[in-house]
Amino acid sequence: MASRRTFTSAFKTQLVLELLSGAKTSADLCREHQLAPIVLARWKTEFMAQAPHLFERETTMSAEQQRIAELERLVGRLTLELDCAKKASSVLTSASSRSER
Repeated sequence: MASRRTFTSAFKTQLVLELLSGAKTSADLCREHQLAPIVLARWKTEFMAQAPHLFERETTMSAEQQRIAELERLVGRLTLELDCAKKASSVLTSASSRSER
């Protein structure tokens, strides 16, 4: 009993792109790689179904990613507040030293 052949996703993609670009016909590819035409047609259908999702950005963030983003915003805000407090302190210190003269 013969076992089924397995093909890598890169191989499937290469064949579908050759088919879509018009470099080779479906019959040529099937003959060259000893495939049934229905197999190549199924790969093409799957490829075309997944193509619109290639350039979508992942908009949903996990709870951990949301928490990390929230904490990064908090650190940024606190750093800004600390910088402002340091500047205000140096201005007040220099103003009080001038008034003591």
